[in-house]
Amino acid sequence: MQRLEELFRTLKGSAPDSVEGLGVSGSSRRYFRLSGAGSSLIGVTGTDEAENRAFITIARHLRGKGIHVPEVLAVSSDGLCYLQEDLGSVSLFDAIAQGRNAGGEYSESERELLCSAIAALPRIQFEGAKGMDWSVCFPDREFNSRMVRFDLNYFKYCFLKTSGASFDEIRLQDDFDRLEEDLLACPSDCLMYRDFQTRNVMLKDGEPWFIDFQGARKGPLWYDVASFIYQARSRFGAELRNEIVDSYLEALKPWRDIPKAEFMSTLRIFALFRTMQVLGAYGFRGRFEKKAHFLESIPFAMAGLRELLCEPFTRYPYLSELLLKIAHQTASEPMEGPLEVRIFSFSFRKGIPEDESGNGGGYVFDCRGIPNPGRYERYKHSTGMDADVSTFLESKPEARRFIDNVISIVEPHVENYIERGFTSLQVSFGCTGGQHRSVWCAEKLARALRSKYRIKVVLHHIEQEKSSPEQ
Repeated sequence: MQRLEELFRTLKGSAPDSVEGLGVSGSSRRYFRLSGAGSSLIGVTGTDEAENRAFITIARHLRGKGIHVPEVLAVSSDGLCYLQEDLGSVSLFDAIAQGRNAGGEYSESERELLCSAIAALPRIQFEGAKGMDWSVCFPDREFNSRMVRFDLNYFKYCFLKTSGASFDEIRLQDDFDRLEEDLLACPSDCLMYRDFQTRNVMLKDGEPWFIDFQGARKGPLWYDVASFIYQARSRFGAELRNEIVDSYLEALKPWRDIPKAEFMSTLRIFALFRTMQVLGAYGFRGRFEKKAHFLESIPFAMAGLRELLCEPFTRYPYLSELLLKIAHQTASEPMEGPLEVRIFSFSFRKGIPEDESGNGGGYVFDCRGIPNPGRYERYKHSTGMDADVSTFLESKPEARRFIDNVISIVEPHVENYIERGFTSLQVSFGCTGGQHRSVWCAEKLARALRSKYRIKVVLHHIEQEKSSPEQ
């Protein structure tokens, strides 16, 4: 943090007036908004210089092509910290929230935003590939056999084995080998973004801008399209996916004209592969790291998988059979009762979450009266989901009394709603930054309700999810 402030001072001539944590990412990198001297910048710190170097180099390369990516303005001498242009706080993921929460009923304006973002992708892929120094790519320079096997094993060990599913490893590996062969048979001459999804598209003056491409490498164009249109939680229906693909293919024509039927045939293979990779990530983040919102994403990914497998993959018969079995088992598991309790953690600086159910009501609890771990440097990069913060708060009697009192208020309300057949209740916890106290309280309430009632509990850490990738 101190080095970011020093970079800001060197660049702007004065120290920042405020530094705001922006949550966690999928790596060791941490993001901050530094404001002062009449401007706002995004500061990034990381423990892996190679990962930072990849982002910085690719950002400057794409920026030189006139592509909408943030300008890197200052880099520390050791490469572990840098400052970049602030693109604002509105992501494409945020902008299409209404359609997503409506079960995939996207408005015309939301559909236009999605098509606008995908139409910018071919330029990134093809112009970005020209003159690119592939040696800086992290962790490898290209989409190759090693990368494919990493992701397939990620799925096998972090999802399949942790799900308790029994399977024939030899037959599965035979299909993995065929899938790898088909993936690597595709032209691999583009800049593959690697994590092209709505969370990584920012809207600035109504135009899409692109972030978090530090995993980019040389690869096939289909991977990014599959990543975008098969996002687990987005619930893009077949019609909308078709519309997005049409926008992509039209924008692709200056570089490559691919018949749609041919494109879609190959896209299905990459959609299968990407879905498996994402399930591996959900298994690891949810089952090993105990992060609830990743576990809650699994049913959405399974719904997409069931749709994808309506037409079997005849080249991978055992894999198709196994995935279909798991997907249908997930769909047939006993459902919770009709009541859904939505629990949010949030930052009071950003405003109280709206109740999108239309019912209004619910609870908002102010956590700012309990001790703040964020005042201590050792907890700056942790959240209320991490063991060190949890231990800190558990050791404070006032924190324990606060959450115990909250639970004693909410539980009778839940019981009353169950008895009356109501379907919706919202509980929100706010603190200064939405990082420590509110997250810890939301996690504690969610665990208490899940352990006691057969209801659906949906947990959202707003400030953390803004920068948390699907993968």
